[in-house]
Amino acid sequence: MASVTLAETLAIEAAAVANGWSEGQLIDLAGGKLGEALARYFPQPGTVIGYLGKGHNAGDTLVALRVLRDRFGWQVAVRAAYPVSEFAPLALEKWDVLGIRMPMDRPPRRQDFPGPLILLDGLVGTGAGGPLRSPLVGLAAEMARLRDLAGARVAAVDLPSGIAADTGEILPGTVIADITFMLGNAKRGLLIAHAAAATGALALVALDPLTASGRSEMELISPQNLDCGKRPRPFDFHKGQAGRVAILAGSEAYTGAAVLAASGALRGGAGLVTLFVPHEAWATISAKCPPEIIVRGIADPRELAETHFDALVVGCGMGEMAGGMAEGLLDLISTAAQPTVIDADALNLIASSGKISILRANHLLTPHPGEFARLAPDLHDLSREDAARRLADRVPATLLLKGSRTLVTCKGLPLWCNSTGTPAMASAGQGDLLAGVIGARLASGESLMDAAALGAWTCGRAAEIALNERHLSEESLVASDVLHFLGAAFQDWKASAR
Repeated sequence: MASVTLAETLAIEAAAVANGWSEGQLIDLAGGKLGEALARYFPQPGTVIGYLGKGHNAGDTLVALRVLRDRFGWQVAVRAAYPVSEFAPLALEKWDVLGIRMPMDRPPRRQDFPGPLILLDGLVGTGAGGPLRSPLVGLAAEMARLRDLAGARVAAVDLPSGIAADTGEILPGTVIADITFMLGNAKRGLLIAHAAAATGALALVALDPLTASGRSEMELISPQNLDCGKRPRPFDFHKGQAGRVAILAGSEAYTGAAVLAASGALRGGAGLVTLFVPHEAWATISAKCPPEIIVRGIADPRELAETHFDALVVGCGMGEMAGGMAEGLLDLISTAAQPTVIDADALNLIASSGKISILRANHLLTPHPGEFARLAPDLHDLSREDAARRLADRVPATLLLKGSRTLVTCKGLPLWCNSTGTPAMASAGQGDLLAGVIGARLASGESLMDAAALGAWTCGRAAEIALNERHLSEESLVASDVLHFLGAAFQDWKASAR
């Protein structure tokens, strides 16, 4: 599904009206679906305060507030930038239906509201241009204070108020959201990496009459957009059909990376996971692994050529390599015909040896920004998006570039931008877990692009779900926590429930 510009958004809305949809019906549809999406993302009811301008974005917000109150048990309140009498006619109509007597006349105090406190940013919509002005900018600042000092979370309606919809530029006074619920279609500018500081995570609220057709150069990784990974297993399914994953990982210094990668493959759906580790690290790593994982010691990576597997994952926690281990790994990468995830120290080895020419179409590269810079130092000054496209044009491999807005692409295809995740994932081991999950998806027969997209989405979603647990927080979340919520993330993907 294409991401759209502001002009394309307006044209799509005009076409819907020409096809018989009234603006009031579109607001009811968008607000209703938004309320349902908010309830799924924030499963514990608390208090939601709608921050309103006076246009149709306020109308969407008012409908969502009614859905949250009447169907999901939330307490609702409103802060308005303008007197209700100045609302646009359709926004005023939705205000009357909501039935609140009047907006709050002063900033909320955290102690007055039970449970989670969510601030719903409905100040302005995609049609607004330029930085926020008074009185809107004052309410945006109020939301920022509540977010920073009172534990409130901010959800933006369609886009964070004040951001430039087409470029993603964060203008002065822009609302800083924890998640942005884009209505109908992904907004092109919000997918750009520099917009992430204001948008937070991204969610797509699908609206049939407003859905764009065709493809675009940037697209959102979302279960509303992609169909991979949703088919149920046949009842007579067996582990051979689920796929065999071989993982070459770990060292004496980095034992945990191997365990996380193998555990990710196990929870990602692999039928059989075999973890190959250096002989000297076998005893330590084997003792840490779940019993379902086979752990074998090796002296040379080329030994894997004698085993049967459907997908290969290499590099996690292998450390700096030299001699036979380095030569053997390069040979394995260049000769293995199976889909292969090349991560971490395997990427560093390719960069330091200058052997980027060994990369082929069955390879999936999963660098973080530092590893990417070592692979392609000449692309350092480009934006993430341009750098990813340039490297994809340069090599036949598929690329997954990690970051707060993970990117997936290969030559000739759009740039896919992940929608899930949280700053809580800024901790060791998350990439190792991701590599294993992707390996499992490849072993099941999914394409490199689909496997990378599904792996990124589910790992990010698992982290989001984990933070709904009382005993976990942004500060305390670790990769092992994410592992335990992968099942719930896969369920959300299959049900398009995020």
